[in-house]
Parts: sequence; C-alpha cells; structure tokens
Amino acid sequence: MKNTIITNNPKVFEGKQDKTDIIYLKDDSYLSVLLLARDKIHKGHKLLTHPLSGSVKPNETPYKSIIVTEKKKEVDIDSIRIIEESIQTVKKFLSTKKTPLWTDKILKDFQLIDYCLIQSAIESMTQF
Repeated sequence: MKNTIITNNPKVFEGKQDKTDIIYLKDDSYLSVLLLARDKIHKGHKLLTHPLSGSVKPNETPYKSIIVTEKKKEVDIDSIRIIEESIQTVKKFLSTKKTPLWTDKILKDFQLIDYCLIQSAIESMTQF
C-alpha cells in the first residue's frame, strides 16, 4: 500500500521527497497539517500515524508530519474521530499558550524530533 506524508517540516521534505509521495506545507503551522489531513480523511484516505505522536506538546513545536493512505476507500470512522479530537486538542493548547518564537538551533531540534518519529513510523510499516 502506497502512502502520503503531509508535513510542514523541511527536514522531512528534504529527506523523503524523492522516496515517497509528500505534501509539503512550507511555512504552514502544525494545525494546518492536521486540517489538510482531516480534509483527506473525509475524502476516504485513512490515517496511518497519530497526529499527536511524540511527547512534545503541540504548542511547543511548530512541526508535524502525518502519514495517510494514498488511495481513497470508504471513509474510516476511526480516522475521522482521531483527527477531529487531535485538532480540538491542538486548538486547546494553542488557546492557552502560543508556540514560542524559537531560535534556529531549537527549531532544528524540533525538526529532528519530528523526522525521527516519522522515520520510525515508516520503518514500522515496511516490516509488515
């Protein structure tokens, strides 16, 4: 099964652009990644990675990468529930505290964390 990565992380885009289908939301927010994933899920794509994976709070990191199926099928109710609940969680976090304006060094650290999470998910999927 072929998959699509939706990301706003330049490290993920640079590392995966020639190896998989990728939608790169350059300069967009964490929430924008979730909203595009939600739109795809409502069209029949299935969520393959959790939108809140990792231990970094969504108002701490500006980066997120999510994997959905490339092919559309029937609407997956579990995917809809997970993405909608995740969007509400992100909005809740952002309403209490906005993402700080991090230094470039810290941004690179957040890019690496997100990259490692998505790379681990990809490796897990290819083992089956």
